[in-house]
Amino acid sequence: MTQTSQQAQQVLVPLTTPEEVDTFLAQYPQAAVFKAGTCHKTMQGFGVLETFLARHELPVGFIRVVDWRPASNHVAELTGIRHQSPQLILFQNGQPTFDVDNWDITPERLGPVFEAQVPSRQGAAQIAGEGNVQPYKQLMQAYLDGQLPDWEFQERYVNLFRDDASLRSQREFELLSKLFGDPDAYHGGLHQLGEPQARGDLKARVEELLGQL
Repeated sequence: MTQTSQQAQQVLVPLTTPEEVDTFLAQYPQAAVFKAGTCHKTMQGFGVLETFLARHELPVGFIRVVDWRPASNHVAELTGIRHQSPQLILFQNGQPTFDVDNWDITPERLGPVFEAQVPSRQGAAQIAGEGNVQPYKQLMQAYLDGQLPDWEFQERYVNLFRDDASLRSQREFELLSKLFGDPDAYHGGLHQLGEPQARGDLKARVEELLGQL
């Protein structure tokens, strides 16, 4: 059997209303709800989750909290779990069995729970995320074409990354992190990043990343 024939599409369902939340939880006895926020913490959290979904059978409903607030509030009312974003909640027969928030969505936290509670799958799953990297590519190409100086490129890239709440794979998150690291490390201002060239020749690193995306 080829690798392609072993792969199955992971169930990933947008939950935009309270009614869709109820239908989803009734349809799948074991499932999870992932609440997506408005910054790169969502990207990182989903990237971690994606690595487990590739190996485990678990339907996931996702809620964009800003856009679908009634659905998010309904989950909080159903479970009694205070809303956070990003947030992952596992359900069994409509009842929450595990929840984790923000930077705690890590392999260390998810590993034991998935091993104990979630069935393994045969082969690898294809995860249908929302990984549009075109804004990053356009920004990097503008920099390489000489349209942006180092400091402006650094500022625009870090702000783009900080505000990115796309549901990305772990691979995409790690690639996008390569240029300047974690933007939350610079709460005191972008000047804390230091010189744009501090991590090595910036143009060479941008060219390498552009080729990998």
